[in-house]
Amino acid sequence: MSITAGMVKELREKTGAGMMDCKKALTDANGDMNKAVEILREKGLAAVAKKAGRVAAEGLVESYIHGGRIGVLVEVNSETDFVAKNQEFRDFVKDVAMQIAAANPQFVSKEEVPQAEIEKEKEILRKQALNEGKPEKIVDKMVEGRIEKYYKEVCLLEQTFVKNPDVTIGELLTEKVAKIGENLSIRRFARFEVGEGLEKKEENFAEEVAKQLGQQ
Repeated sequence: MSITAGMVKELREKTGAGMMDCKKALTDANGDMNKAVEILREKGLAAVAKKAGRVAAEGLVESYIHGGRIGVLVEVNSETDFVAKNQEFRDFVKDVAMQIAAANPQFVSKEEVPQAEIEKEKEILRKQALNEGKPEKIVDKMVEGRIEKYYKEVCLLEQTFVKNPDVTIGELLTEKVAKIGENLSIRRFARFEVGEGLEKKEENFAEEVAKQLGQQ
């Protein structure tokens, strides 16, 4: 199949890959756009794997405030200060901060979750499954499946991206590494919510009025 300049342009816009890489991928895929995207993603992932070992010590600290009630600080690292000033990188960091505000993760990655926390969660899930009447021989398999769901709730990289539920934050990070051409990493974050952790006093209005009138 003849590969046209328009096809190459379309693939480049979809993937951010170089022109010659797009042309070769389309040729290898016999003009199939979806297959060409897969080929580039596979090559991109291979490139990302090589970049992953490189030190990312530059970067950006981004803040995000939502409605005056939720605040986030996040540090995302890059290899060079030049990339840290890149608009695409800055937009990515801002998206990560918004994600943290919206989805309230507890950890960056699975590796950060303490083993004691995992064991505690497994025990709870195991008891839930047994209480549901599930046969004991399949409970352990069910627990493993539910632990993966737990990771998707508490780990930032495992969460679906609030602006595009078709990808996780981890996948989005990988795409940015392939596109920008440097190793990037989400290092740490802090999230604050007004009143979080405080025991809010609930007043009985009738009792309060009675106290003020000296009836109690």
